[in-house]
Amino acid sequence: MSLTFHQADLTVHRLVELDAPFLLASEMLPDLTPQLLDENRHWLQPHSLNHEDRFNLCYQSYVVRTPHHVILVDSCLGNDKDRPRPEWHMRTGDGYIRALAAAGLTVDDVDFVMCTHLHGDHVGWNTRLLDGRWVPTFPNARYVFAEREFSATRDGHAAKHNEAYVDSVLPVVEAGMADIVADDFAIGDHVRILPTPGHTAGHIALCFGKGRDDVVMTGDLIHVPIQMRYPEMSFVRDLDPALAAITRRAFFERYCDTQTLCCTAHFPSPSVGHVRRWGDGFRLDADNL
Repeated sequence: MSLTFHQADLTVHRLVELDAPFLLASEMLPDLTPQLLDENRHWLQPHSLNHEDRFNLCYQSYVVRTPHHVILVDSCLGNDKDRPRPEWHMRTGDGYIRALAAAGLTVDDVDFVMCTHLHGDHVGWNTRLLDGRWVPTFPNARYVFAEREFSATRDGHAAKHNEAYVDSVLPVVEAGMADIVADDFAIGDHVRILPTPGHTAGHIALCFGKGRDDVVMTGDLIHVPIQMRYPEMSFVRDLDPALAAITRRAFFERYCDTQTLCCTAHFPSPSVGHVRRWGDGFRLDADNL
């Protein structure tokens, strides 16, 4: 599925690869009490929370057309990948490529692939299997990896095998198509990095717009909408939950009540909106898209 949004001189295409239930709410957010879940159930169900009290996640990429470039952010799950979750594992089909085509694009049109972090559900389409080898999916693109994130992932793989690094990151590096960049990296006058550590050591958000942030991609600094209302509620798999909570609140304070279009990685459809205050927390307002 592909959906398109326009913001200033940018066009944003949302490419959805999968919608699926994930973890039980109590497992995913250790600080979420049954009472607090019940208090919020009326607005979480059925889109964010299913009848089994599992959070639903959307797995998606965004393609941003600036006046100068076509940039793909976070390449989703991919095909033929050995992954720990059954809905991620050894996927087949052409739905992702068809979603790209629905946005009027082919793999040849992408100028840059940028990853907020290097977890398996954000790098999968970096590569595809061709004659038994992993090759870069986007042949004309430079792949941009934040240096801290890349180093931490590489070093982590040296200590414990990381299949996503082997099949979706290392082949890009070996092909000479990767740019390992510092936090001050920019592409022209429309693309910048915003460090957002916590979920991983080198996690970044990506900011688009000339002279201001017209569009921002959150990556996994947040996973489900209830974390906007309670930003201090961290995901069980955040590397540093305390830092992730600080990062999350600072991020939403930065963009609250602005015209910046906030594009989340895993929220249910429509997944994008404007950050608005909700008591001591926030919400994503999609009413004015």
